[in-house]
Amino acid sequence: MKRLSTGIAVASIVLMFSLWMDYRLHMDSPLNNHETAYFEIDKGQGLKAIANGLHTKGLLDRPLWFCLMAWTENSAKRIKYGEYEIPVQTTPRQLLNLFVLGKVRRYSVTFVEGWTFNQMLEAMNRQPALAHLIAGKSSNEIMGMIDALGEQADGRFFPDTYIYTKGTTDLELLKQAYRKMQAVLAEEWQGRAEGLPLHNPYEALILASIVEKETALAEERNKVAGVFSRRLAKGMLLQTDPTVIYGMGNAYTGNIGKGDLLRDTPYNTYIHNGLPPTPISMPGIDSIRAALHPDQGSSLYFVAHGDGGHVFSSTLAEHNKAVAQFQKKHHE
Repeated sequence: MKRLSTGIAVASIVLMFSLWMDYRLHMDSPLNNHETAYFEIDKGQGLKAIANGLHTKGLLDRPLWFCLMAWTENSAKRIKYGEYEIPVQTTPRQLLNLFVLGKVRRYSVTFVEGWTFNQMLEAMNRQPALAHLIAGKSSNEIMGMIDALGEQADGRFFPDTYIYTKGTTDLELLKQAYRKMQAVLAEEWQGRAEGLPLHNPYEALILASIVEKETALAEERNKVAGVFSRRLAKGMLLQTDPTVIYGMGNAYTGNIGKGDLLRDTPYNTYIHNGLPPTPISMPGIDSIRAALHPDQGSSLYFVAHGDGGHVFSSTLAEHNKAVAQFQKKHHE
């Protein structure tokens, strides 16, 4: 009888040791994924359901061991919900630590300088990880939803790359971009140059949006802003094509005709003096700074020379000569 008891005790010790070794082996061995895997923990989901989900997905061989580790390490109630990216060679122990730290998968969406509000909406619509709350809403309705009712949407959002997690709403991203533009514009306005023909930050935003559309060259932004600032100060028409194009809306098909320059829209700066009523695009920080720190030269005109840049002129005679040279080059 004593021998039997001793044998049972030895067998129990061997079994316990075997189980312990199996536990250690599995908790510190890589999961079964041979490429990056993704796993989502729902809000309120319990430990057992999480472990079984990992097992069902083929990532985890021993869901019980995973639960035991979480219980013994007092981690079961500290797991954060969300979508996780699981690299190759991740062990169950590392995975649990990932869940506890809440290192959820990150996504990004970029709003590009010069975009319109509709282009922003299109970019967000292409993001499946976003929760879409504004689909089918008008721009006025959307602006009301971000507590900016009555404001024109174009130009009100700061172009940047925004990082978010699965389930973030498109409305949250818009609020973030809207607040950032407000903050940037307010800060830049405080440090503006003296003597500008601008009365408030919103006018600076409008001018910056035109600068953004007129040139893609960093070294030209201040020069373009200088031309428009001097024209505003002298009461001259801005005569800028991007505002005309914006005013044409869907009627613009890639070219501006003489009739378009005579068409009476609030954005036709060939027939209406001063700035247009609203921004025409989403300006970046460089265009905002250019509008608030324009070049102090004497140029009042500029024309594209066909290589991405512009020729700047101080007199109409110089400008006409530059236009003629470009036209000659264009027809050669």
